[in-house]
Amino acid sequence: MLSKSNQTKSLPLKTLTRISILGAISIFMSFTPFGYIQLGAIRVTFMHIPVIIASIYEGYLGGIIVGLIFGLSSLISNLSGPLAPVFINPMVSIFPRIMIGIVSAATYKKTKNTFLTAVLGTLTNTILVLSMIYIFAAQSFANIRKIAIDALGKFLLLVGLKNGTLELIVAVIIVTAVVKALKTSLKE
Repeated sequence: MLSKSNQTKSLPLKTLTRISILGAISIFMSFTPFGYIQLGAIRVTFMHIPVIIASIYEGYLGGIIVGLIFGLSSLISNLSGPLAPVFINPMVSIFPRIMIGIVSAATYKKTKNTFLTAVLGTLTNTILVLSMIYIFAAQSFANIRKIAIDALGKFLLLVGLKNGTLELIVAVIIVTAVVKALKTSLKE
């Protein structure tokens, strides 16, 4: 028999279930048109939405795990595409997605505001992915997209404004609706 000091603390079934369901939704979204929509030079993503919801319901752990699933699926889905040299770098494909979970969990923990959590989680994704491309893969990205390196910053800013705005609007609508519905149905 293990003493209390030697016992490991397991996660409650409810926590494991929620994280698993949101992780499964992320995997489903990553390999269907529900997760990524091609619009011009960059794909618009809605994959950050399950990460934000996981962060609201399961805090840092849920957000980090579902964010990691999003990041790994981003890496895998880009390996066979033209952006493989950019997204092979985990600082571009994985790190920003984990940070969505951390920022969203911290925001919700501090404010309990679903709208603000959705906004900051989405901005985390957009700003970090584009920043990491600029920092770690500028030349590769510019070459792939046939953009002069000195115009890359402006190009990424425009992508952030165009795609980020759409991602932000959709995330706020879906996250607030899902969280409201879950709070009603789960009576939280």
